[in-house]
Amino acid sequence: MRLQGRLIVIAGPTAVGKSGLAMRLAEAMAGEIVSADSAQVYRDLDIGTAKPTPAERARVRHHLIDVRDPREAFTVAEYQDLARAAITEIQARGRLPLLVGGTGLYIRAVLRPFDFAGAPPDPALRATLEAEEPLALYARLRALDPAAAERIDPRNVRRTIRALEVCLTTGRPFSAGWRQAPDLPPDVAFYALDRPRAELYRRIADRVHDQLRDGLLEEVASLLSAGVPRSAQSMQALGYKEAAARLAGELTLDEMTDLLIRRTRQYAKRQLTWLRREPVRRWLHPDEAFDAIRRPGTPPRPS
Repeated sequence: MRLQGRLIVIAGPTAVGKSGLAMRLAEAMAGEIVSADSAQVYRDLDIGTAKPTPAERARVRHHLIDVRDPREAFTVAEYQDLARAAITEIQARGRLPLLVGGTGLYIRAVLRPFDFAGAPPDPALRATLEAEEPLALYARLRALDPAAAERIDPRNVRRTIRALEVCLTTGRPFSAGWRQAPDLPPDVAFYALDRPRAELYRRIADRVHDQLRDGLLEEVASLLSAGVPRSAQSMQALGYKEAAARLAGELTLDEMTDLLIRRTRQYAKRQLTWLRREPVRRWLHPDEAFDAIRRPGTPPRPS
């Protein structure tokens, strides 16, 4: 399925202000939000994912939120199919879809003609790969598919294993599915949000403290007690992995807080690095973005 029709994409690092802006735009432009967040797809992961509240979802319809049990895996290919279907359905009702989030691979999978169909999961091979050391896995990927290795964080063992699985089962590089058209369709407007670094880092720290105050540790304890294993894909999300370590007595509260803030900053840097390779129409500070996106011909305000 190839995308057609008008689509607004709003991307940016975590805590930059994407969700608040998207809500305002959706209300002003008869829009609906398609989440591009790899953690918000999981039910019961609410606080740590900054998921929109029930009141916010009553104001603006959201898609691709709470679609998977946290015990289960969720692939990029599944996301691609569901997100494209949601966008097409929104357009068919005469509404404007807004693809909003910070998971770069999800956004790329929606916008680009990636082919994930040729490599179904191979449980036996995956089990063999999971038994290897992460650094050895990454070295194998670098030898088999340097382009994929360049874009995959060595610490992201799950994606490294998936890339190797594709390479070994199909005989083709994992990166072969990343071939991109040089430009996006003219009806797709891709906007990226950013803030001065000190301002962004302050917002990240504030978000972490707010999540802890709002019950992040209690949320993770509830997930674990419900039978979600620490090794589950959902529990590798920012905040959940660190909170589980705190609950297991592996970190003090201060150590967990500092670690989560540091890792979130590092993640924000990676998100910005990814965005700089994308066909962004315009980079915007969130404070100027509402008017700039509603009226694209409006010049930016003087700084």
